[in-house]
Amino acid sequence: MGGPFWARKTTGSWTIPKGEIEPDEDPHAAALREFAEELGLPAPEPVEPDVDLGEIRQRSGKVVRCWARRGTLDVTTIVSNLAVIEWPPRSGRQLEVPELDRATWLTPAEATPLLVTGQPTFLTRLTTHLT
Repeated sequence: MGGPFWARKTTGSWTIPKGEIEPDEDPHAAALREFAEELGLPAPEPVEPDVDLGEIRQRSGKVVRCWARRGTLDVTTIVSNLAVIEWPPRSGRQLEVPELDRATWLTPAEATPLLVTGQPTFLTRLTTHLT
């Protein structure tokens, strides 16, 4: 994730692109839209149908649904959209930060400790699907 709160964190601080589903929006279409908004480029063209990895509830209570897609993506070309946050907290000062500040390719074993609580479940589900 981007911004000063996450700048020096690694473990438990990475996330999948995600966001709010608009009223009457298909959840899969919302996932593709959020991917494009947060990474600044469209999801790669699918090689095969996307895999629905289901939902998880994060510690915050937010429900997140995830799909996996086999494809090719140059993660060095991401340009995240910006979000406005208050920084430092309760200061009244507004700061624009990227929603995601970096992306990389990792194995499930490498990615698991980096993801925020709950999201490693998606990796477990994907690994099970692929075996």
